[in-house]
Amino acid sequence: MLDGADAVLISIDLPAGEGGRQEFRELIESWPAFGVSAHRVVHGGDRFKSGVLIDELVVEELEKLAVLAPLHNPPALAGIRTLREVRPELPSVACFDTAFHDTLPPEVATYGIPWEWTEQLGVRRFGFHGLSHSYAARRAAEMIGRPPEDVKVVTCHLGAGASLAAVAGGRSVDTTMGFTPLEGLIMSTRSGSFDPGALLWLQEQLDLSPAAMTDKLEHSAGLLGMSGLSGDMREILAAADKGELRSRLALSAYAHRVRCGIAAMAASMGGADAIVFTGGVGESSPRVRELACRGLHFLGVELNAQRNAEAYDDAEISSLTAATKVFLIKAREDLEVAAETRRILRVRRKER
Repeated sequence: MLDGADAVLISIDLPAGEGGRQEFRELIESWPAFGVSAHRVVHGGDRFKSGVLIDELVVEELEKLAVLAPLHNPPALAGIRTLREVRPELPSVACFDTAFHDTLPPEVATYGIPWEWTEQLGVRRFGFHGLSHSYAARRAAEMIGRPPEDVKVVTCHLGAGASLAAVAGGRSVDTTMGFTPLEGLIMSTRSGSFDPGALLWLQEQLDLSPAAMTDKLEHSAGLLGMSGLSGDMREILAAADKGELRSRLALSAYAHRVRCGIAAMAASMGGADAIVFTGGVGESSPRVRELACRGLHFLGVELNAQRNAEAYDDAEISSLTAATKVFLIKAREDLEVAAETRRILRVRRKER
């Protein structure tokens, strides 16, 4: 996509610190011509419900949202600032992982909390990995041979961060992540859903500040915290195969959360035509896919063991007789970002 004036330079992750920014500057200067830069931004809050052309006001709003996704929004902002410094004349677009979930119904998006927190502070379920969920659901419909408007898909984005989504008629109607990317599934180093009463009790018992508690739940929990070994699923699987008890527990708990989440997403849509596994773990681990689907026969799920073991890129891994199809689909957030960017530029040209 770096082949001329219509090309899109996509910035997804920027290494931390000034060293990362300098390396990015040098790469930009060495690449062939491109006509627009696009940036994946994890959290758009209530402010950004679709992609947007970036100006100083947008940058200011993104700075305010950084606290809601401290692992992701600041690096995205660093990439945006670097591009604007090196190529100030270049149009830049921000594409948001939260935007796809703007279609969540009120009963899904609203928490059972004091109403003033909802109304005055805007606390609600936002959902994340929207670029991945959107692509995976649309690609699944294509593989089934039906229009997205006619398909119900449970999309499972399983990577270092992990979330599920219920996508009905091409629209997100439920998801496992919430106000921040901490809610939902057990992840690599993030806790996932955790009793708020236990959180408050732990803060009192351990005299932890909100910042210290956030650090623990973001960086020392999940697979790493449970196993005491690693947040890398490959290492968890290897240790579990050797009989290491905490790694076996971590694997079982991880799969249990995914399995229950799939059933919950299907319930939100009144059933599912397909289940998709995507993301680093979802694409590369047949064992995780098998464990996650175990016990979902009541949803019409039946994996083909050989297909599951041999699958790569985009492939169907369910048996021929299964009522609900199961796919492995390669994550392509870059295609979503490029398509959204070109859509925004077309609108901009028409307005001129």
